[in-house]
Amino acid sequence: MPLTIATWNVNGIRARQADVQQFIERERPDVLCLQEIKAAPDQLPVWLCELDGYWCYWHGGKGYSGVGLHVRTAAAPDRPAFHHPAFDFEHRVVAVQLPQATIASIYVPNGGKDFAAKMRFLEALDAYAAEFQAAGRPLVLCGDLNVARTEMDVHPKERKPHAIGQLPEERALVERIIGRGLVDVHRQVEPANADLFTWWAPWRNLKQRNIGWRLDYVLASAPVAARTISCVVQRETGTSDHGPVVAVFDV
Repeated sequence: MPLTIATWNVNGIRARQADVQQFIERERPDVLCLQEIKAAPDQLPVWLCELDGYWCYWHGGKGYSGVGLHVRTAAAPDRPAFHHPAFDFEHRVVAVQLPQATIASIYVPNGGKDFAAKMRFLEALDAYAAEFQAAGRPLVLCGDLNVARTEMDVHPKERKPHAIGQLPEERALVERIIGRGLVDVHRQVEPANADLFTWWAPWRNLKQRNIGWRLDYVLASAPVAARTISCVVQRETGTSDHGPVVAVFDV
């Protein structure tokens, strides 16, 4: 039975209400991971706070960061168990345990104001992934990691060797996380695509010209990744500076 997992940094849920509603109506993902919602639950309209046909979990503060994780009731007849890993701060992580895998919505700090905090977060995410690997439990990490994994994941016009998000130490940590039995699903599907990006700076029509970075990922345990049907980024969807990434698995 197909399981569709979508992840999207919406860059402000209140500004993207219509975008999110249209996306859900069109795609009906079984699991929807959102990042940078920039809103507390009490700031959301009722229809959005309790999306029709979904078990909803909003984890945000006022005006900064925040993640959401929503599971379609058709995929989970009873409300599943949502939880926060111990390393969560600034409303950056929420996870849910489903029969197929534990799925987490993650928003890694960009590191511009506090690079050390970003590295600590990535270190903790690595330890979290290692726990699942050691226990032999399937895991899917979804979200905005704020690191372009390789040079190919940055358009040549955007490559800057000293830019945060492209630094060797950040990339090494992402590789270590993936090394915990995980697979970069999007790159598995399109290994040679040098135009595969998920974020575009909001100026000079970079999104329309596809001059961007790949910052948004679906990292799945190998047994789950082996059952990938498709994984795509929808650059034309919505008005966020990120595009949603939609992965489908036969699990």
